[in-house]
Amino acid sequence: MLKQFLNLKLSQKLSPQQIQLMKLIQLPTQAFEQRLKEEMNENPALEGGDEDEYENDELEFEDDDYDDNDENERIEAEDINIDEYLSDDETPDYKTQVNNYSEEDERDSPLAASWSFHQDLINQLNTFILNDNERQIAEFLVGSIDDMGYIRRSIPDIVDDMAFTQAIYTDEAAVEKILHIIHQLEPSGVGARDLQECLLLQLKHKTPTESVDLATDIIENQFDAFTKKHYDKLLQKYDCTNELLKKAVHEIEKLNPKPGGSFAGNSKITENVVPDFTIRIVDGELELSLNGRNAPSLHVSKDYQEMMQTYKDSRDKSNSQKDAVQFIKQKLDSAKWFIDAIRQRQETLYVTMNAIMHYQEDYFLEGDETMLRPMILKDIADLVGLDISTVSRVANSKYVETPYGTKLIKEFFSEAMKNDQGEDVSTLEIKKILQNIIEAEDKKKPLPDDQLAELLKEKGYPIARRTIAKYREQLDIPVARMRKKM
Repeated sequence: MLKQFLNLKLSQKLSPQQIQLMKLIQLPTQAFEQRLKEEMNENPALEGGDEDEYENDELEFEDDDYDDNDENERIEAEDINIDEYLSDDETPDYKTQVNNYSEEDERDSPLAASWSFHQDLINQLNTFILNDNERQIAEFLVGSIDDMGYIRRSIPDIVDDMAFTQAIYTDEAAVEKILHIIHQLEPSGVGARDLQECLLLQLKHKTPTESVDLATDIIENQFDAFTKKHYDKLLQKYDCTNELLKKAVHEIEKLNPKPGGSFAGNSKITENVVPDFTIRIVDGELELSLNGRNAPSLHVSKDYQEMMQTYKDSRDKSNSQKDAVQFIKQKLDSAKWFIDAIRQRQETLYVTMNAIMHYQEDYFLEGDETMLRPMILKDIADLVGLDISTVSRVANSKYVETPYGTKLIKEFFSEAMKNDQGEDVSTLEIKKILQNIIEAEDKKKPLPDDQLAELLKEKGYPIARRTIAKYREQLDIPVARMRKKM
């Protein structure tokens, strides 16, 4: 049965310009610069560089300007001089600029060549005398080594994989033999199947001494007791002096648990942090500045504006001309929207960070993390009159340079807890005090979580033991037993 009824509802739809602004706000400086280059490359109506402010006159078009039935305005496409409507220089200037050398000093840029981790291992195999079958097995084993230097698979699985994927038929004994050759490669410890084997391989590469021999025996036969730091059991087991055991443990601590990560030719990209804001103290007052790379000088191409004006003033308008001017108008609108979005982005970033700076003024003046106030996204959103999601976009993945180092903005946000005086204190303050207590403890008898809770309670922070454990894990601090040192 069909029914007809009215349904009222409220809905919010974001315009393309609003969506573009939200995407720009969440970008850090480096990503924003890349986005800017992409936009300038795609839109020839958008130009960079300093230029006087221009009058932004909207060009109105009447419906009859696009009347396709006006036969008097029809002109063949080949009669149109496209050069009058398209810019002669559609390549942005930044793509043709070279800052490395002078004009007279043109040269090819040298490229840095480096071996990959696995290629270096293959090169080392050339120093061993292997027949064709053994070399195939060795290269397969090298290919099975992960970036940390381990072979995470069992010998039977490797034998099966070589048979099914490479048509290399062999047995476990032959693979074990080649694996011993892999274990002789550098860096020492490469090709190990677990941490225990990795440490043993490295110890066997060392010059034998009393402490190295003891360390080897400990890893080979008392690995579980060592990982749990049961030093009393080790002293009783080996009936050695405390000093000798301390030297043996020190030998083990010097080993590399990830031999592949130490490879000199490892070409992993190191991410550079570019601060989006800078806070300085000038005459006892805080001064905030936005990274200049977030405020580029952009303007709409005057050539494109003149094309639009020329078309508006002309009396003869062909269909081909209308298509061309539609393209021009689209690019002009897109350029104006993008420039407006960047201006709004700059204002939003500055206003939000300025509110954060003044909210945490005590910290930025003194640099003491215990002076950080409890602060959530809603606190800043209410101050600046923006949505919580907008403040979150500003705080996420952005950094501020302070007199005390470069900080991630979202680290200034924290929940509140009550101290014994009933006052709200930041969880960051409690974590900092907890960290200081652990750093000052006796490493021979580290404090368990229940004792840490008692110490914090004495300082005026009544916190449960499970909360201490949570904060300790967030600070990446191990349990008391694992913090024990000889």
